[in-house]
Amino acid sequence: MIVNTLEPPYYAVIFTSILSNDISDYQKTADRMEELAKLQKGFLGIESARNEIGITVSYWESLDDIIAWKNNIEHTEARNLGREKWYKKYQVRICKVEREYSFKDN
Repeated sequence: MIVNTLEPPYYAVIFTSILSNDISDYQKTADRMEELAKLQKGFLGIESARNEIGITVSYWESLDDIIAWKNNIEHTEARNLGREKWYKKYQVRICKVEREYSFKDN
């Protein structure tokens, strides 16, 4: 689902990843992280797609909210498991969204 309720400016955290061969419990943990992120102050929405490369974009009100999410203990534990087990590689990019536009075919 595409998040379409955002009003710039806001922040986007773009998490791009390539999974390893051992992804046991990965989806369970990913689902929990999404559930937990939705409870965090400043969370605005999330979009995700996975094929050879996974891309998850989460949207936040402020940089402080992003740092608080990064420092969440469950999120930290999940990141550690990701490095140890699930990911061959990942990249995180944090961007300020100042403008957006969209199209929808009716």
